[in-house]
Amino acid sequence: MLKLKFIIPAVLIVLAGCSPKVRNASSNKPSKNQGDSLYLVLGIKDIIKTGERVTLKFTVHNNQSTEKSFCKWHTPFEPLMSKYLDIKDDNGNEVPYKGPMAKRIMPPPADSYLAVKSKEVLSSEVDLLKAYQLEAEKKYTVSYNSSGMSGIKSTNTVTFRYTN
Repeated sequence: MLKLKFIIPAVLIVLAGCSPKVRNASSNKPSKNQGDSLYLVLGIKDIIKTGERVTLKFTVHNNQSTEKSFCKWHTPFEPLMSKYLDIKDDNGNEVPYKGPMAKRIMPPPADSYLAVKSKEVLSSEVDLLKAYQLEAEKKYTVSYNSSGMSGIKSTNTVTFRYTN
């Protein structure tokens, strides 16, 4: 019973470190208002031929009157280190992720955050072929699954046809 007194608080501390981290860049404190979050728009070409890069554009928007920051972990603003996208074919089958999976310390250090100025956007791109095995002549749907880590609200999914 004595061990549980120490284990339960430790688990709560770890879980608290995994909460969304949308921050005001000037104060570096978590945002209290969910309505002032950054949001994400995904973009991709409708038809992509085999042999071409399968480039997903990842654009973070800040329509607020203050600068905001987000954790770049689980986004293409850092080298590919985790599965932050869900990709399904037109039959609903998930495409397996084959990229690296990094283990992280919590909470994220200060240099893990990127700032987006008021009324501005920040964009990055990722080649899906670096982490997913796509098959020709299939249609795919891509969605962002890591809002809880980055603090960025996802607004859309995108679809594309991968063809010969």
